[in-house]
Amino acid sequence: MSPLALITGASRGIGAAVAESLADSHELLLGGRDEAALTAAASRLPAARPWPVELTDHAAVAAAVESITELDVLVHSAGVLRIGALPDVDAADWRDSFEVNVTAVVELTRLLLPALRAASGHVVLVNSGSGLRANPRWGPYAASKFALRAYADVLRAEEPGLRVTSVHPGRTATDMQRAVRTFEQADFEPDQYMAPSSVAKVIHTAITTPPDAHVHEIVIRQRP
Repeated sequence: MSPLALITGASRGIGAAVAESLADSHELLLGGRDEAALTAAASRLPAARPWPVELTDHAAVAAAVESITELDVLVHSAGVLRIGALPDVDAADWRDSFEVNVTAVVELTRLLLPALRAASGHVVLVNSGSGLRANPRWGPYAASKFALRAYADVLRAEEPGLRVTSVHPGRTATDMQRAVRTFEQADFEPDQYMAPSSVAKVIHTAITTPPDAHVHEIVIRQRP
C-alpha cells in the first residue's frame, strides 16, 4: 500500500507541483476550496482524490479528517497574501492573514496528529522568504509567516516522532506572485522567477530523505 499524502492548496502553484512530484509514489488527497479544479487535478494523477474543504471552517475540517487514521505526509501549501503599508492594512487584513496562514495550519495539524503519529509522518510547511525577513509594506503576510516558522519549531520539538520541515521559497511563478507584481505596479514575467516545479523538487527531496535524517529548514532562491 502506498503512503498517503494530504496537500493543501493543491489546485495550483506550489501545491499542485508538489502533488505532481509525489504522484508516482503516494496516494494523494488534494486539498483546497475549488472542488472542480481539484477534481480536474485528481483526474490527471494516478492515485489522487479531491479533498475539498474550507480550512477556516474548523467544524468542516474536523469532519473531513475523521476517516484519516494514518497519514504519512502533510503538506501545508494553502495561504493568502495581504500586503500594504501599515496605515493601509486594517484589522481584517491582519485577521485574515493569521486565520488562513497560521490558525488553519495549526488546527488541521492538531486534528491529524494521531494519524501522523501512527505513520511517524512528515509535516511540510510551505513558508516564504518573508518568514525570515520582514520588508516594508509586507506587515500582515510577513508576521503570519514568522508565526508559522515559530509554530513549526515548536511542533518539531514537541513531536520528536515526526519530521517537520519549513520551506522558505523566494519569488516563484505563481498566481500569488502575479498579485505581488500588480501591487508593485510591475509586469509579471514568469521566466524571471523559480518554477513551482523547482520548489516541489526540493520538497520531494526532503520528504524522500531516508528516515535516519530530518531536514528542518530549506531556503531556496531564484538564480539572478
